[in-house]
Formats: sequence, structure tokens, C-alpha cells
Amino acid sequence: MSPMDRELALEQVHVDRVFNQLQQAVASAKGLAKESRARYTSDRETWLREEDGTALFERDAFAFLAARRMAVLDGEHEGLVFGRLDFTDEEIRYIGRLGVRTDDYEPLVIDWRASAAEPFYRATPVNPMEVIRRRVLTSRDDRVLGVEDDVLLPEQVPDDMVVIGDGALMKALGRARTAKMHDIVATIQAEQDEAIRAPYGGFTLITGGPGTGKTVVGLHRIAYLLYSYRRRFGNGGVLIVGPSATFMDYIERVLPSLGEDKVVLRSVGQVASDALGLSSSVHDEPAAWAVKGGAHMATVLRRLVESPRDKLASSPVMVKGEPLSISDKELAHIRRDALAHAPYHEARKLAEREVVQFLWHQGEDIVDVETPQQFDELVRSSWAFTQLMESWWPVLDPASALARLADPGTVRRVASDLLTEEEIHALASSINSTEPTLGDIPLLDELAALLGHSGVKSEEEDLFEATPFDEVVTISEILTDTRDLSGETLHNTYAHILVDEAQDITPMQWRMIHRRGPQASWTILGDPAQSNWPDPGEPAQALETLIGTHDRRTFRLSTNYRSPKEAYDLATAYILEHEAQADVPEAVRSTGVEPRLLVAPAKDVADTIRTQVEILLEEVEGTIAVLAEHRHDQDVFEGLLGMDSRVSFMDPVSAKGLEFDAVVVVDPDSIQNASAGGARTLYVALTRPTQVLVCVDVDVEGAWRPQQ
Repeated sequence: MSPMDRELALEQVHVDRVFNQLQQAVASAKGLAKESRARYTSDRETWLREEDGTALFERDAFAFLAARRMAVLDGEHEGLVFGRLDFTDEEIRYIGRLGVRTDDYEPLVIDWRASAAEPFYRATPVNPMEVIRRRVLTSRDDRVLGVEDDVLLPEQVPDDMVVIGDGALMKALGRARTAKMHDIVATIQAEQDEAIRAPYGGFTLITGGPGTGKTVVGLHRIAYLLYSYRRRFGNGGVLIVGPSATFMDYIERVLPSLGEDKVVLRSVGQVASDALGLSSSVHDEPAAWAVKGGAHMATVLRRLVESPRDKLASSPVMVKGEPLSISDKELAHIRRDALAHAPYHEARKLAEREVVQFLWHQGEDIVDVETPQQFDELVRSSWAFTQLMESWWPVLDPASALARLADPGTVRRVASDLLTEEEIHALASSINSTEPTLGDIPLLDELAALLGHSGVKSEEEDLFEATPFDEVVTISEILTDTRDLSGETLHNTYAHILVDEAQDITPMQWRMIHRRGPQASWTILGDPAQSNWPDPGEPAQALETLIGTHDRRTFRLSTNYRSPKEAYDLATAYILEHEAQADVPEAVRSTGVEPRLLVAPAKDVADTIRTQVEILLEEVEGTIAVLAEHRHDQDVFEGLLGMDSRVSFMDPVSAKGLEFDAVVVVDPDSIQNASAGGARTLYVALTRPTQVLVCVDVDVEGAWRPQQ
């Protein structure tokens, strides 16, 4: 038997012991559920005694605890044990996704988030933390398939200690990509672990270039926070915001694989669905996107709400035959003052009171009434006063308020000092009441905050309030709420918010996200060199405003684990020509495959792409992406239809945060020239592959190609 086979057999013995204990725990949980049903089921069908009600409560609590425990145990079978530490004092610790103990509380596996597991990620030859050997176990289900060792104290290795292989990290990085992101819990590096275990308070900023693992570090940080501060974040809620629905689908399995599923995932276009009841994935044209996302829009929308929709009729209010009137100038003053103290719909009451007060001062000497209260009643019962208030201060919803900006004249009236004439027309022409865009969502959310609740109930709300009794809801239903989280969420606000691809969050989107966690702590992931915003400094300033005087800590990830060095050298040379200050990490992995820079006649582009994809399907085992600017969409997409489920076709912005075994970039010049982010967007496209990069220029060699 080879040394490897002997070590695999030894590790299998321990893993078998862990899974036996796990099976006992599952059986115990199932027994608990069965006991709760048998012990607390009432035999009465028409009415319940008080003790039966208590029994139902206890039954539901038992069932909930059992169901939750079984869900955790069932979800932890994939690679449950992935690490082992051998210490100088002969202690052995196994590290895994879930802590497992024997009935006598002997630790069989230590949860990776526990402080006792830190040496697995932090120990180095310079600071070995008393670790002689660190071992990574590769498993499938309950079978150990391989081990990789890292010796930290060579001089203290016992004679009987076997050391196997090297490169556990590189082996993990080289595996084929699938449609879902994998966790990195077994291969977390020291600088990543430091960011993961940082204190929760204030703002934690994690920066780094492509391939440095910002996203998975951020997700592992959430798992760590939920483990270490469960009462704070489990009860308060955690929101994760990413750039697109595709991205959220890609990362959705990471946290459940780490034992955490009580987290709300939202693309930035879905964040306001709790307030608006709608979301969007529709992109604006670059000019409109730049206007809608700018910080100036907060002022534009406030002015829009302050500005009456229609020109007011000058009909006087008749009180006991005496005509009383109020000027537009005085109405504007009252409106501004009321809106300074309350949202639009709540402010109407303040404004009504001020209008009545103004009319009283005007008519107290000529109207025959005994008291101001009598005058108030007479005014409010007047048809003219009702018409005045309805036209001056109508009930509004965010969509109808935003629709006013489709009129260039209205935009000019509220924003002439903030927008150029070109920006005014770009904004007005982009407002489409039938299909909101990504740029509209934060504007609608801002308007929802400015307008407040109208107090007008929908038919559904009236029906709900008319119900004389609530539905019977069990404790287990409350605690295991299974409502569709694509609509209303479990929380109005959150205790912790993670924002990924933060360099693309516009100032208006930052305001929208902040409303979901005004008292939250934050984890922010981003890289300015990958920003799709025309001026990356503007979103950065919006983030600085958000942080303010709160505590902050910044972690820079310096190693690109994803990109093959051959492809990343090309991407590095390119971005540094355009963004001299770009944070360029060091690529540590080489595949020996140089990027393929091709040229195809315009008429043959679709056929060339198809041929390249056919070659790549034979060359790589995982996913392949074809990234193209919109003008190439139709021909290229039709050429790829039905080829293989591993092949995706998308624009570079939609590929943010994703990774593929191979990437074909179509007409890089058009990507650079057509996108709002320019060179930064093409940089994103060039850094998506983990194995092979192919670039296809049209007609001639592209101007994008870096100088040799």
C-alpha cells in the first residue's frame, strides 16, 4: 500500500466516525419531531382546553427545533470535514463546515468559524502558531479522495508523520467552473481570513483586483458573523446586494453550503421591492444612466415633490358669503415649510392647517363667526377649499410622480441649474412609465420616501382589515417563514448589509440601500478599476458620505487566484495604459495557454465565434462565455443557439462578478467605446476566464491591444 493510500485510509476512519455521529444526530432529530406529534396532539376537534393550547405551542416549538436541526444536518454532508491540524503538543484538530461532538462532548470536528480553527487559515512558516502540519482533505459526500499537506515546522516533524503532496490551493483553483459559485472554506488564505474575521462594527471595506476572491471572502465573512454574533445578526437580518440577478443566482449556494440560509439576497434592481413591489433588470442608455444615478437627482426629486403638478385656479374660498383667497406665493411658502417637517402625504395636514390659519387672519374681521374653530369647520366644509387642496396637494404614488419628468419642461423647471440641456433631454426621453429601468428604481424609492404613506387603502388592505379574526398561524410557521422573498422580506431594515461590486453603485443607489439599514454595520466589496460609472470618483464620494465618521477598516487582497497569468498579463498591460492607478494584484497561477488574439472580417464574425466555441468545448470541462457589445447580439447569439448548455452569451456588464473556464471577447474596441465605463468595462471582460481567453477583433487588429 502506498503512503497516499495509507493516509487516505487513516483519514477515512475519522470521517466515518464523524458521519456515524451525524446519523445519530439525524435520528435523534427525527425522533424529536415524532415525539412532539405523539405527545402534543389534541384529541378534541371542536374546542381546546387551555392545557391543549399550551400543548400545541410546545408541539410546534419541538417540531420547529427538530426540523431546523435536520435541515442543518442534511445540508452539511458535502465535504463536511476538509482540514486537519497537527500541533507540537500532539493535539489533532479536524476542521469542517459544522461542529460535531460525541455524546461525551469530545470534539470530532471544529466549525471553521470557531476561534480554535483560526490556525488552519492564519498559520505560516513565519508564524506557525504551534502547527507542525496543516492538511487539506478532498472529499465527495462521505468518502475521502485526497489529501494535501503543508509543513510549517519542518524541524519538529516526528519520524512517523507522513507528508503528502503540495498545491491544495492550486488544485482547487484549477477545477472546472459550473453555473454556481463554490465556497473556498478549505482554501482560505491568511489575508482573506483576516478580512473574514474582522470586527463587525462600522464599515469593513475589502478591496482588490480581479480574481482576488472578494465575493467569496465577503460571503464567508457573513457566515462568520452569523456564527459569532447570531443573536445580533440572526434576529436583525442580513442583506446581500449584488450587481445582477444572474450574479445572485451564481452565489446563492455558497452560504447554505456553509450552514447559513437566513440571509436575504437581492440584486441592486431588487433592493426596493419591499417598498415598491417591483424590480428591474433593464439597463438605461449610458447618457440617461449617468443622469439618473447622480447625487443631484436627490435635489431634483425633492424639488419635483415641492412643485405642484398643475397651475392653481384662483377661485376664492367663500365663507358665509365672503370671498377669501390665498396667493400662489403664499401657497409655495406654506408648501416648502410643511415638506421640511414631514413627508408629502403627512405634510398635507400641516399645510391644510396653515392655509386655514392664513384665511382666518384674512377674514376674522369680516366673517361673522364666534370662534376660530367654527371658522375652521366652515372652511373645511367648503367645496372651493376641497378643490383647492385636491388640485394643490393630490394623492401621489412614486410612479406617477416620476412620470412628470418625461416632460422636458418640468425637468427644466426643477433642474435647470443642475443639468445641462443635453442631460435634461436624456433624462426626459428615458422615463418610461410602462417598464422601469435599473436607473428608475432608486428614483422611485427616493420618491416613496419623500411621499410617505398616502393613507389611502387599496381594496386588498380593506379586505384584510375587514377580516374579524387572524388566520391560525403556528409557532413553527412563524419561525420558518417560507414566504417568497422576491417580494416582501422578513425585515424592513437589516442589521448588516454586504454590497458587492460596490464600484458600480451609483450615488442614488447608495441612498436606496442605506434606507434598508440606517443603523446597520456594512461589508463593502469593490475595485475602482472595474467601475462601469463614467466618473468612478462620484460613487466613491457617495460612499465616503455614507461612511462619515463611523469606524472603518480596509483590507486589500493582493493575489489574483482566478486568472491564468498568461491572460492576466495581457489584461494588466491594457488597464495600466488607461488607468495608471489601477490596483493590479499578482497572478499566481499559470496554465501555459497564451491568449488567442484573432481578427475576422465583419461578415464572418458569427461563424468565427461559433468555431472558437466548438474548439473550447473540447478544450475545457466547464463553462464558456461569449461577451459582446449589443450591436453584435443578434448574429452572434443566433450562431450559438443550441450549441451546449455550458455556453453563455451576455454583455460584459452582466458578467460582473462571474467566472468561466473560457471566455470569448467579441470586438473589444466596441466594448471599450460603447460602454459608460470604457476601458474599465473591457478590463472586466478580459479578466473573466480561469483557463482560456480568446479575443476576436473585426476587420483589423483592434486599437485596444496594448503596446508591446
